[in-house]
Amino acid sequence: MAAEAEPQQLGDAIVAFSLERVFPEDDTSLLPVSEIDLEPAIRALTGAKADLETEIHTINEETRDDVSSWVQNAKTLQEDIIRSKTIANEIIRQSEAPDVSGEAIEDAEDKVQFLNRELQYSRQLHEVLNNIKTANQLLGQVDGARSERRVVDSLHLLEQFWTAIDRIGVSKSCRILRRLDRRAFELKSSVHEVFNNVWKELIQFNVEERKVSIRESLPEGGMTLSDAVIGLKAYKETDERMEQLWRNLDGSLISPRMDKTKQPAPSVAAKGDELGLTGSSDGSVAALLSDLEVVLVFVAKKVPKELLDSLVNFMMPDLTPRLIQQWLNPAVPSSLSEIPKFQSIIQVARTFCTALETNGYTGFDELREWVSKSHMTWLGRCRESALDKIRTKLAYGIGEPKQVEKIEKHMVTVAEGKELAATGAGAAADTNDWGAAWDDAWNDQTQEPEPPTQAKEDDGADAWGWEDEGDAQQPAEEAKKSEGEDDSGADAWGWGDEETSLEPEVSKPSSKKQKTESSPEETRELILKETYYISCMPEPVMGLITAVLEDGAALTADGKKYQLVASTAPGLFSLPTLALALFRAISPYYYSLNVGGNMYLYNDAMYIAEQLTKLSEAWKEREDLTPRARNMLRLENDIKTLQNFANRSYANEMSIQRTVLQDLVGSSQSIILQDEPEAAIESGMARIRYMATTWENILARSVWSQAIGSLVDTLANRIITDVLDVPSIGQDEAYNIANLIATTTSLDDLFLPSKLKGTEPTRNEAATTDQYAPNWPRLKYLGEVLQSDLNGIRALWCEQKLSYYFTVDEIVDLIKASFEENPRTRQTIKEIQNTQYPAVDL
Repeated sequence: MAAEAEPQQLGDAIVAFSLERVFPEDDTSLLPVSEIDLEPAIRALTGAKADLETEIHTINEETRDDVSSWVQNAKTLQEDIIRSKTIANEIIRQSEAPDVSGEAIEDAEDKVQFLNRELQYSRQLHEVLNNIKTANQLLGQVDGARSERRVVDSLHLLEQFWTAIDRIGVSKSCRILRRLDRRAFELKSSVHEVFNNVWKELIQFNVEERKVSIRESLPEGGMTLSDAVIGLKAYKETDERMEQLWRNLDGSLISPRMDKTKQPAPSVAAKGDELGLTGSSDGSVAALLSDLEVVLVFVAKKVPKELLDSLVNFMMPDLTPRLIQQWLNPAVPSSLSEIPKFQSIIQVARTFCTALETNGYTGFDELREWVSKSHMTWLGRCRESALDKIRTKLAYGIGEPKQVEKIEKHMVTVAEGKELAATGAGAAADTNDWGAAWDDAWNDQTQEPEPPTQAKEDDGADAWGWEDEGDAQQPAEEAKKSEGEDDSGADAWGWGDEETSLEPEVSKPSSKKQKTESSPEETRELILKETYYISCMPEPVMGLITAVLEDGAALTADGKKYQLVASTAPGLFSLPTLALALFRAISPYYYSLNVGGNMYLYNDAMYIAEQLTKLSEAWKEREDLTPRARNMLRLENDIKTLQNFANRSYANEMSIQRTVLQDLVGSSQSIILQDEPEAAIESGMARIRYMATTWENILARSVWSQAIGSLVDTLANRIITDVLDVPSIGQDEAYNIANLIATTTSLDDLFLPSKLKGTEPTRNEAATTDQYAPNWPRLKYLGEVLQSDLNGIRALWCEQKLSYYFTVDEIVDLIKASFEENPRTRQTIKEIQNTQYPAVDL
């Protein structure tokens, strides 16, 4: 082992000497070189050499740029020194032995210029180095100010640094400038961290405890809140910080205070530099505005003006709509009784706006406008409430029907009165001695005639047919006009109501007695009553209209008490028109969900129109109203529009039922040519009887008679038309058609006087179907014609009333279709054609 260690010790000693110039302290321990194997020592030197070369290569790579630059500069400097020495020696030589040649002078001038340039370069270099030194010193000052949390001073020094850098006049790509610039940005980021920490200490939020602290400065000094304006501008964070400030303020104080779900609501208290929620408030709008004023005034006093201008850009677009929608709008009453409280709220809101403006806030124009137009907001709430009540009531359906009574007074003659007593004219009396009562009343000049108690409502004076001469349209004509009409929303709102709308009418008494000027008949007042059914809608609609009008009248009577909304009186008087327009617009849908809904709608609309008429008449006579209030009520157009709307509802319903009836009897296919005409007739009659039952508990008796009579007339007209269109009618076929007609005429039992009057049936009473179905006599006579021979047809024409219901051409066509052409047939036709028209008098 000792033999192996000795060569190693020798190698280490040689390497140590080569690198560090040291020998082993105990050199006696080494054997003479001649006695040691030198191969290990040689390998150790080779390894040390390789390590040195590697280290030198690494250092050379790391310092290549610097070394190359310094070498190049050294070479350049050495060359300049040599050149300067050469020039100096040449100058000395020339001074000792002046050369007067021109070439030497020119050369000397060039050398002088060169020296001047070199001197200028040296001065510039010196200036640059001084500027670099100054800039570096500024960065040192920035670092010191940052350590002392003097953020504004740091920013000012950074600005001075960049100004100094710009004065150096060296390209920014220069290595030393790049290093200085990098250090400056690192310091700026470090200063921003300090700024952020100081900002959070100046403005502190505690969301959990609902507290806010805003201080102008800190006890240990440093940046103040006023100084922060410079920092925010330097870092271009003004808007970002102000938005964050508003979000924190809103989350800590504003939103919890404006939360209606938390009761009792907290109140806001300011103490020194702190603001927080504490205690409780009454939850009123006035208390909220007072607390908001405390918050906003506190912020305005603490936050610098430059920051407040930016803060309001985020605060007001969020706070103002929320305040209006969540607190102010719900506080607007819908009735006049709460106006004093509302006026106090508006006064508080005005004070709030004044405080905002005084403390430098802007951007709350929406709130200011809401306050200035609060009276219109109240009117809008009244309008919204009224329309919402209509919608809500309709959404619940028509409800439980209610029976109402209509009373009409008319002047009639004795003859007309007795005829009404005999026929009832679609009305029913409680007793059978109405005629006697009429006579007794007529003979007693001091006693009014006993009014007949009617079962249903009459639809108007014309519907009773008081005059023998009139221009009322027959139901068939009304049906033609109503078919194809589109009951659109525009009609419901009353557009185009200047056009006359047809209304249901009843047949007139059949009396043909004429008055003469020589024997005038005395007239008496006749009181008629009818009952019918309305839904639950008219009463709330009338209650709503009455309440609105009373509020409008109160505004005109006591302007001082209701000073805030006194100018909205005309708007209140226009609300009934809007409410009725909405009723007309949406009621058809809701009423259509019920069986007989359109007829209920007809009754309701007519009832409301009647009540509005009474209201309007009573309103004009009231002495407790101001002249302005009496003159502002104008319901005439609304009444007319409602009546037209009611008639359209009736007409639409009749059009629908006529269409259904036509479809049941075969639509466009002739009843006579169907395989089972009896089934078609039965279906049509069943539909008529179903509608008669449905409408019996809805319509007034007079209107019911006209409506069912219109359906009966439609069926009769359809049968007559189909028969007249048949080109040839055999004996068996004529018999079958006559049986169909006989089956159809069983509908007479719907129009028996006892049924119309609501009394017990009497023997041999005659139906009054022809009063409500003009084609009914035609249908009956058609059945007789089909069962008669030629002599019978000629007798019906010449001796009875067939000529009143059929034309000559119609009878001639029936004869030709039913009988063979022969002399007897031609003779009968000739006699009929030659007979005067009509053949007999009624």
